[in-house]
Amino acid sequence: MKLNNLSLYLLTVLIWGSTWIAVEFQIPESGAGGGAAVAAEVSVFYRYVIASAVIFIWCKFMGLNLKFGLKTHFVFLSMGLLMFCLNYICVYVGQGYIISALMAIIFSMVSWMNIFNARIFFGTRSGPRVIIGAVLGMAGLCLMFWPSIKDLSLTDGTVIGALIGMLGAYFASLGNMISQATQKRNLPVMETNAWAMLYGALFTGLIVLFRGQEFTMDFSPAYMGSLLYLAVFGSVIAFWAYLTLLGRIGANKAGYATIAFPVIAILLSVMFEGLEITPPLLIGMVLVLIGNLAIMHRKPVAAR
Repeated sequence: MKLNNLSLYLLTVLIWGSTWIAVEFQIPESGAGGGAAVAAEVSVFYRYVIASAVIFIWCKFMGLNLKFGLKTHFVFLSMGLLMFCLNYICVYVGQGYIISALMAIIFSMVSWMNIFNARIFFGTRSGPRVIIGAVLGMAGLCLMFWPSIKDLSLTDGTVIGALIGMLGAYFASLGNMISQATQKRNLPVMETNAWAMLYGALFTGLIVLFRGQEFTMDFSPAYMGSLLYLAVFGSVIAFWAYLTLLGRIGANKAGYATIAFPVIAILLSVMFEGLEITPPLLIGMVLVLIGNLAIMHRKPVAAR
């Protein structure tokens, strides 16, 4: 399926924006009603076992080649460890210490980390539009979430959760760099994701065993429904769209999706949870929208 960049970007933002609520049902400490008996790391393990299985089945059905050399598997292994293991463990564990609004702001730092890492690893210079767009987006995001974070006290738990969240964001950014490198080598996105997600699940399983946790399961509709949604939509489809986009426009631009998708989460809260629409919320959304336009706008090609 061939989609243009705008379609890929919208698909990524819309799906990941909706997963923000689903993650709450996976975190034991959130009180959302799901995952009461399942550790965060175990939920990440289940998520990527399901996601990788779905992609492997799809690849087999489509007759795609899943055989790669040992060196290529090492790349898949590195990508899986960073993007589909350590990244998500940090997000799930960190969100047990801090509110989701603060985690959204912290994780949106991926956009800045991508700009920084793309310059280091690929020598990519981010133009003024990318920098301005990222600044406007971060300002808008902080403004939207200000009512939720203004009264936060700097407790040990808040600091721990914030540091874990930033570590997870940096793992995600490094995974983005590896994905961009694989696509420069013309490695296909879906086949790469199949192996990387499998390795990510295996690494997560080893961490669960090392920590002495049990592979428990919560069969409640809330937990199972959120798990399947996160695995199929939040992992298989959204990562295909995001990483395909990343290969086309670069990690420095694609990373802006981490700023944009919390806006969708807020809109869903307005629609289904009765969140009050306030001037800071509206102004923040406008700033994020302007940032989107600045980053995704393409200069017209001059006629010869």
